[in-house]
Amino acid sequence: MAAAETAVPDDVDDALAEFQGHLNLIFARARTLWKESAARLHPELQPAGYKLLTFIARAGSANAHRLADTFEMDKSVVSRQVRMLEDLGFLESRPDDADGRQRVLTATPAACETLADLRRDHAERLRQTLSELTPEEIRAASKVFRLIAEI
Repeated sequence: MAAAETAVPDDVDDALAEFQGHLNLIFARARTLWKESAARLHPELQPAGYKLLTFIARAGSANAHRLADTFEMDKSVVSRQVRMLEDLGFLESRPDDADGRQRVLTATPAACETLADLRRDHAERLRQTLSELTPEEIRAASKVFRLIAEI
């Protein structure tokens, strides 16, 4: 009986180790995708700038403080990336109505259009990759990712 009881935790540990290995591969692939996507927007754009821009576009607007908190980036890094995004014509900045010391950042229409094209490309690639899964399997995978995101 003791052998059967220890087999279950070993199976769980093996499954978790395999899962962690796949997560590492997913994270590596995500970094590559961010780099490729940033380069599609502009050859000089860094992945950090791409991530900030996509967040701002989805949120509608943000300020540098919120970006630094959300992405756990140093404010100087956020500032440099925001300045580059503004220089490239991807971001617009205006004073915050509630706090004039803050700047409200919004994505330009051109940036939104290019990001929408990228999202369509990414969605199609994901659709092709997951085409062998049933909707129930996709929902189960989504649940796993949601649980991990809540850690």
